[in-house]
Amino acid sequence: MEGLVCCNFDKRLLYLMLFKDLYSKKPVTLSCELFPPKTEKGVDSLIGNVDRLMSFSPDFITCTYGAGGSDRDKTLDILRRVKSEFQVPVATHLTVVGSDVDELRDYLNRAKQIGIEFVVALRGDPPQGSDSFQPKPGGLRHANQLVELIRAEFPEFGVAVAGYPEVHQEAASAEADLDNLKRKVDAGSDVVITQLFFDNRDFLVFRNRCQSVGINVPIVPGIMPVTNLKQIERIA
Repeated sequence: MEGLVCCNFDKRLLYLMLFKDLYSKKPVTLSCELFPPKTEKGVDSLIGNVDRLMSFSPDFITCTYGAGGSDRDKTLDILRRVKSEFQVPVATHLTVVGSDVDELRDYLNRAKQIGIEFVVALRGDPPQGSDSFQPKPGGLRHANQLVELIRAEFPEFGVAVAGYPEVHQEAASAEADLDNLKRKVDAGSDVVITQLFFDNRDFLVFRNRCQSVGINVPIVPGIMPVTNLKQIERIA
């Protein structure tokens, strides 16, 4: 890497290349998703668990945040610490919920300063109690617009987007849901990470349907261990 940089190779493009190729160069690629705890004691416990997860040699670690954009600062703090202590590539989730474009730019700039390599670009869920998603004035409405922003202004990031083998609950149809995913991929996303699913056949059918409409980036199955039944029921 150092030799490439010394030869004026754009390191930002190297990150993109690595993310695109990550799922084709190894028999199994593994990432782990973290959720920010509410307390500092919880963060210390989380970092201890990351230490245990490192025995499985994850290829990168992602960190999400609470609904409506809560915990964003804590997400960056956790990723900074994970990157520093474990020397592993990291990805931040980013939703457009509750943010205008300038606030999204600010977050992406801070992520860039930390050295975060990847962004999981999402629209995000409507705030609790809302029946439909409404963007903040000056904000974005769709995840493909966030991908376009990242590609235009922050090309150093690799980008992942979400896919839904069981169809997004707000989609008018499975076909409309797939059209939306293709817009996100065409906007410049490198990989698709799926929502959890309960039947492997749903994932395999989804993967084949993606290929049939020209979605040729890696389709990564999202797997969530069932540790809390009520949580799984709520997400599903």
